[in-house]
Amino acid sequence: MPSDQDANGLRRIGVISDTHGLVLPGVTTAFADLDLILHAGDLDTPEVLRQLERLAPVVAVRGNMDRGPWAERLPVAETVECEGVAIYVRHILNDMDLDPSAAGFGVVVSGHTHRPEQRRRGGVLFLNPGSASMPRGGTQPSVAVLTFSRQRIEARFVDLESSGYI
Repeated sequence: MPSDQDANGLRRIGVISDTHGLVLPGVTTAFADLDLILHAGDLDTPEVLRQLERLAPVVAVRGNMDRGPWAERLPVAETVECEGVAIYVRHILNDMDLDPSAAGFGVVVSGHTHRPEQRRRGGVLFLNPGSASMPRGGTQPSVAVLTFSRQRIEARFVDLESSGYI
């Protein structure tokens, strides 16, 4: 995890999922000045990783549509830490084989549904950024930005279409 912080001591993490081989131009704008990007799977191509790595370091997990030798190098689940908060990343939330609260996670990031959602349960923030390229259920292409400040976590969705990013 990079150690850069802005003047207010904040850390910002971009959260993206279900790109399915396409990084819309608005992702670059939405993900300006981040410390890290988390990709919750279904990249579909290694080019997605290369494009995102131009913006910030990337931690990505393998989704159910990620296949081939390049995808086999991606873990099914990953853990990162920011400002003392452990973040668990896995593509399909229902495949999680642990109790995130008991495991000490403050945030669980997932994808797969192509619908943005955030909820708190048992002291854990569950965050799905939606799909950045193929939304479902009447939603728009979206990503999320997590901001950490002194153990406070805020999640903000960025609707790429209504924000004028696409």
